Amino acid sequence: MSIGSLLIIIAILGFIVGGVYFLFKSARKFNLSDEQKQRIDERNKALDKEEQAEQED
Repeated sequence: MSIGSLLIIIAILGFIVGGVYFLFKSARKFNLSDEQKQRIDERNKALDKEEQAEQED
């Protein structure tokens, strides 16, 4: 393997690792209020009931 090929492989790996690191650092966490969490739980329960009703038909 020549030096040029090795440098290209190192550069490509650097781009991949850098891209993953950038995505990791730029990700934001969701800060939901208690009311929002409650609405999400209610909506999920309603959807679960609908799915069970469809499966029973």
